[in-house]
Amino acid sequence: MKCATCGNDNRAESQFCGICGVSLIVSTASGTGTTASELPMVSFPQAVNLGFKNYFKFNGRATRAESWWWVLFTVLAGIVLAVVDTYTGTMGMFGDSGLLGGLFELATLIPSVALGARRLHDINRTGWWLLLWFVVVVGWIVLIVWAIKQGDKGPNKYGPDPRQATSQQPY
Repeated sequence: MKCATCGNDNRAESQFCGICGVSLIVSTASGTGTTASELPMVSFPQAVNLGFKNYFKFNGRATRAESWWWVLFTVLAGIVLAVVDTYTGTMGMFGDSGLLGGLFELATLIPSVALGARRLHDINRTGWWLLLWFVVVVGWIVLIVWAIKQGDKGPNKYGPDPRQATSQQPY
């Protein structure tokens, strides 16, 4: 595969140019693939791994995919643990949650807040906007709309674009 940037001939299975490091994955007419300057979307296991890997990381940026995969993980795990708590008789030990569900909520509280802050950074907003969760309904709607919004292209004041390869970051 020929690199459009430097003209180097790379192997057909190459994802990045061996000379300049540019991504060789291109969009097709069917919409699969990514543009040459974008990284592939974060998968479900990668998002869960990133959520726990960046447990206390409140700086930087997170993509929409990373954020929504994490939400799906916490909801599905919460449902599974609620069923397990119901069958084991531990449901209702901590208010509405059971023992396992309560422990899971505690274990994922900090990474969820950290991911929310990084997601807000991706649209160039401070993580303090997460306090809108305490403004019933209106705050929730605003935060959900922001979570749906595509992140800023290129670097912003919170860091480089997480969708671009490091070699593609403008300086």
